[in-house]
Formats: sequence, structure tokens, C-alpha cells
Amino acid sequence: RGPVGTAMLLPLVLPPVVTGFVLLSLFGSSGVLGPALAAVGIRLSFTFWAAVVAAAVVGFPLYAVVVRNAFEAVDPRYEELAWTLGAPPRSTFRRVALPLALPGVVAGAVLALARGLGEFGATIVVAGNIEGETQTLALAVYRLLESPEGRGRIWLFVLASVLIAALGLALWEWLTARQRVRLLDGGRR
Repeated sequence: RGPVGTAMLLPLVLPPVVTGFVLLSLFGSSGVLGPALAAVGIRLSFTFWAAVVAAAVVGFPLYAVVVRNAFEAVDPRYEELAWTLGAPPRSTFRRVALPLALPGVVAGAVLALARGLGEFGATIVVAGNIEGETQTLALAVYRLLESPEGRGRIWLFVLASVLIAALGLALWEWLTARQRVRLLDGGRR
């Protein structure tokens, strides 16, 4: 919590274009870390990996919030019981807390992935909109909106976006409900 928590959640409230600019300022060829990355043969900006990093950075705060809530929902008495039986803290985490929180951890990953797939602002700044290389579904919709001949094809991309988002949210709901049941049943499932 505190400064670390604020830094982790910042991309959630910053405009995505600002997040993209910060990423470009860090990893771009003339950014803070860009020359060091270039020295070891890594170029990040305007590549496939830049789109991945942008999606991950924008989706991570959702993941962090859901995972934190999943672990906070685990009854601490289970961990205390494991300790009284002689289990060390790492083993208790791996064998007690993590299995109880696992549906929430997976739900957070699904929600972050769905958010990352819909990312536009940070992606266009740090990765560009290079067809076949850095163009995401959201960027493809944007490009089709700009071209008169794209109006017919746009519905395929819109339908794909809605379907992916709906499936991601349905999976998140199912996993969240599953975790709730597991925690209420005392971790027996």
C-alpha cells in the first residue's frame, strides 16, 4: 500500500495516452532506458512487444486490485491453523492461501487480459498502428472508421471485440462466484 500501491494503480486513473507517453519516455529510443536496451540489442518502441507492454501496464492495476481482494478474502484462521501445525510461512502460502485465492487470481488475469485487448491510447503512442505488426483489434476498428471502404468490414471487428469482452467478463463472473463459494465452504472445493 502507500507509494507502491499508488504507483501500481496509477495507470488505472491516468489517461491511456499519458500512460503511453510515459512508456515511450522510458523505453523509446531516446527515452531513459531506451539507449541501455539498444546497447543489448533490444528495441521496444513501435514493435509487437511495445503493444504487449502497453496492454500489460494498462491491465495490471485491475489484476492487482482483484488479486489483493482475493487474498484479503481468505480467512486468516486457515493460515494460523497451518502455522500451529508447524507449516512454515512459504508452505502455508503455497498450500493454503494460494489455493483458496486461486480463482480470484485467475479472475484478475482474465479481467486484465480483457482490458489489455481493448487498449487503445497507450498502445497507439508506444507501439503505433502498424498493420500486421502492432495493430490491435481496437486500432483496427479505428483505422476502418477512418476509411470509407472499411465501413463494411468494421462490424466483423466490432463483433469480435464484443464477443471477446463478453466472454472475458462471463469467465471473470464465474471465477469470482466460484471463489466466493469456496471461501464460504471453507476451501473444501
